[in-house]
Amino acid sequence: MGEGSAIHSFLSDLSGLVWGPILLTLLVGTGIYLTLRLGFLQFRTLPYALKLAFKPSKEKKKNEKGDISHYQALTTALAATIGTGNIAGVATAVVLGGPGAVFWMWITAVFGMATKYAEAVLAVKYRIEGKNGEMSGGPMYYLSRGLKMKWLGKPLGFLFAIFGAIAAFGIGNMVQSNSVSDVMEGTFNVSPWVTGILLTVLAGLVLLGGIKSIGKVTAFFVPIMAIFYVIGALIILILNYNMVIPAFGTIINDAFTASALGGGLLGTVIRYGVARGVFSNEAGLGSAPIAAAAARTDYAGRQALVSMTQVFIDTIIVCTMTGLTIVMAGQYQGGLDGADLTSTSFQIFLGDIGSYIVTIGLVFFAFSTIVGWSYYGEKCFGYLTKQRFIGVYKVVFVVFVLVGAVSQLSTVWIFADVMNGLMAFPNLIGLLLLSGVVAAETNKFLKVAQKEKQKEKEQHQAG
Repeated sequence: MGEGSAIHSFLSDLSGLVWGPILLTLLVGTGIYLTLRLGFLQFRTLPYALKLAFKPSKEKKKNEKGDISHYQALTTALAATIGTGNIAGVATAVVLGGPGAVFWMWITAVFGMATKYAEAVLAVKYRIEGKNGEMSGGPMYYLSRGLKMKWLGKPLGFLFAIFGAIAAFGIGNMVQSNSVSDVMEGTFNVSPWVTGILLTVLAGLVLLGGIKSIGKVTAFFVPIMAIFYVIGALIILILNYNMVIPAFGTIINDAFTASALGGGLLGTVIRYGVARGVFSNEAGLGSAPIAAAAARTDYAGRQALVSMTQVFIDTIIVCTMTGLTIVMAGQYQGGLDGADLTSTSFQIFLGDIGSYIVTIGLVFFAFSTIVGWSYYGEKCFGYLTKQRFIGVYKVVFVVFVLVGAVSQLSTVWIFADVMNGLMAFPNLIGLLLLSGVVAAETNKFLKVAQKEKQKEKEQHQAG
């Protein structure tokens, strides 16, 4: 066995260990615990949270601090989250775990909304303002600043920042540009070098402008890319409405079969559903709160509700449409996997246009992931270096977009997967130990929100 093969084998074993039952149980268990502690907040406040997320941004209030609007913070996080997981990840879950895996993706999302909420509360509460006036926050800050046990908080924050800064180059950069170059070559016969150079130039133009530039681009870009893909899936579901209910039935029935519940500690179906659900919406990994910390907001709870909707949009809406289309097409046992399976499924219902929708959707999704993760990596790197050499990090990050587009990345993918999983451990420890802070901040904001609602009602009646 060659050195490369040995490294690949070692990383594969390590990835299986990191993403094993312990982490998956901890991810879902943290979501369940926070759901109970917050009184099922995600169910009670989702309509209000969606209203906050999409209402037009008003002028900055005196008591608001931050760099970008609620909506821009949401779209920056969505840019990093809505990616290959929504197209290739769902397909892989169905192939490896069966249609029932989609159900367990839903379960992960429902409880993941509470996790995402808690992450954002802590990110805003413990963020800091730099010399240039730009906000910095995320797990590395709420671990080091929030935990009273400094002997624990600072090392955990440091570890998270290391894992995050490295993972950004893999899962948030080279893997994405490589996916784009592959699909462009396969569908349109475009050279990987051409794709790589174009992606590098576009990424450089956006990333070197900082978070305000990223926020503006994602605020415009994310709705277009999501709507483009969702409309394609909706057309399939509407034209084949008679197959939708049976597809839901297949998903739910398969989620509770003996094979689903008997395959080891979590069961094969449950394991892949949970793993791919987390891979898609990133609840618990600690990445999205880095974007939330940049939001202009007066209360941590207000931005946290906006952040919570990210999981709903990503998994409950986008992943569900992908999953239903794949199950309805019935090709998931035919040897296809990943984006190829999703593309074939769309093609069955829409012809060549279907494959073009998936290809273009994947290009948009992957590029947006590069944009979002560049900011995550930059903030993790800045934490480690006390905000020095940020420009160098950005330049190197942009260069690796081209490297990823023209390289074979199987080992890099697995290494990034390991780093991504390792990010979750310190973050989840922080969420559990700081859950009391989350509850206190939530109660404080909900009282304010109730008064605002009452005031709006009175103004409406008077007007």
